[in-house]
Amino acid sequence: MEVGQSSGSNFSDEVWAKLVPSDSNYASIEISSSDISICSHVSSTRDKLVWCQILRNPDRCSATIRNKRSEVILVDGASLPSEEVVGIKCGSEIVPASVREGHLSYKLEVMAVQEERSENKLKILVDSEHTKCSICLNVWHDVVTVAPCLHNFCNGCFSEWLRRCQEKHSSVLCPHCRGVVHFVGRNHFLHNIEEDILQADASLRRSPEELAVLDSYASIKSNLVITSGKKNSRKRVRSPVYEANDEMEPPSCPQCASQIAGFQCNESTVHLQCHSCGGMMPSRTDINIPQHCIGCDRAFCAAYWHTQGVPRTEHHSMCNVDSFKRISERRVSSIPSVAHEGNQFERDITERCIRQTGKSLEVVVSEWVTKFNNREIDRSTLPLLHSDGINGDTHVCNDCYDKVVSFLLYWFRISLPNHLLPPEAANREDCWYGYACRTQRHSVDHARKRNHVCRPTRGARP
Repeated sequence: MEVGQSSGSNFSDEVWAKLVPSDSNYASIEISSSDISICSHVSSTRDKLVWCQILRNPDRCSATIRNKRSEVILVDGASLPSEEVVGIKCGSEIVPASVREGHLSYKLEVMAVQEERSENKLKILVDSEHTKCSICLNVWHDVVTVAPCLHNFCNGCFSEWLRRCQEKHSSVLCPHCRGVVHFVGRNHFLHNIEEDILQADASLRRSPEELAVLDSYASIKSNLVITSGKKNSRKRVRSPVYEANDEMEPPSCPQCASQIAGFQCNESTVHLQCHSCGGMMPSRTDINIPQHCIGCDRAFCAAYWHTQGVPRTEHHSMCNVDSFKRISERRVSSIPSVAHEGNQFERDITERCIRQTGKSLEVVVSEWVTKFNNREIDRSTLPLLHSDGINGDTHVCNDCYDKVVSFLLYWFRISLPNHLLPPEAANREDCWYGYACRTQRHSVDHARKRNHVCRPTRGARP
């Protein structure tokens, strides 16, 4: 009798076990079904003969074997009569005959059981009831967390709750426990859990129309500091700028102290903390002044205080106006270090190509900003949030502007024919991973040998 193959129901691509023959000249029999029959060919007729059936146990570490032959087979040295069942585990020896001599034996090898059990355990422990917003009673959508109570809500739900509290000039209370809220921010970790819950149970998903309405209410883009009329003994939320020195207090908001440009903060005004300088500014929706970088959703105060006519003083920290401004108003004098994923060789080639055109870097970037505004280039690889809403009039921070310039220079290079490239760059083969290649950052030889100004043909990125 020769080695044959396996067949079973509930087939899946995952191989959970193998029957490894004692003779290496024969191939192992892969088992990728929970209930499987093992067949062998009869040499004289080439017919298939089923000699056993293996059923995986719920613990995923063991199985049971049923003898499907009319004769006895051996399992771990013991005889197993026809149609009888016995338990087997990893390492069990199976001989499809009543005697060992002259017959091929197999050992059961169970594959990667521990990782699978651990993963399933994590899935079982996630209770969807604990991932529901106590305002709308649905699974969170774009979840935000409030402090100090650490309860979680949909961004749109809590944004509307916050707006109503501000209209009443009252303290912001947690909708769940009624504790005073001092801080609220988006929770990216719980957002991933939210996605896993919805993938596991599609019945919990809301309609696209309902989510669109919820998104229209959402106003929390970055961390908000919420003050109240009552004096709070807790430490104020600190920016990393001030963590090093406990003697320093985060700077106060100028409009809390006095009325400026027709506005003064009240007891219920919600404040944003600038990502750059750590200063405070009121979160306002009544004016058309950008307070968040659309590329990263972080708060920046430069544009707001500039339009309010507030100067920078030793008591009031605020950003330089050049740190947060429109793309079209910015000036670039050198290729950003993040361009071409940090590949210095590709940056040098791009710089030489720009010089060859007889134009400055600023002119080239300006031309490609125009093409970007006209949607002449694909935005799908722009590594910024809300890329569809970005244009030359969009306010962005310095980090996001560097990414925009890097993106435009990538398209500048893509548009160049090979004969306009330097000789050492013209005839290189494309790297499989294209612009997303990580090796190019630390291997000079690889960076020079392969072209990385191209789309990936392997890897996770499109």
